[in-house]
Amino acid sequence: MEAAIGYEEKRRSPRYSFIASAELIEERADVRIATRVSELSLHGCYLDMMNPFPKGTLVLVKISAGDAFFEAKSQIVYSQPNMGAGVGFLSVEAASQIVLERWLDELEREQKRLAG
Repeated sequence: MEAAIGYEEKRRSPRYSFIASAELIEERADVRIATRVSELSLHGCYLDMMNPFPKGTLVLVKISAGDAFFEAKSQIVYSQPNMGAGVGFLSVEAASQIVLERWLDELEREQKRLAG
């Protein structure tokens, strides 16, 4: 249990369950992977995929939900074969930052509403 607590403490911001379509692009090799976001935070996300890129790989993440679109230059923070990858956002343009903050505000309100 202590290991799990220590891992949680490394997070800089709350993480929310968030389901959306995503595309992961490794620009140097021009490799594109269609994937799905399962968790989202202000500083990164978790992407479900069978064959994630290795830890440290620089990627462009594109996320779409409804009519909103987000993209960020990112890095694979951890990779779990047959499961997915944790991605840290490195550089987010202003328009994408606004979308991300709106999504997170909606998720936080929903979580509070469900907690009652």
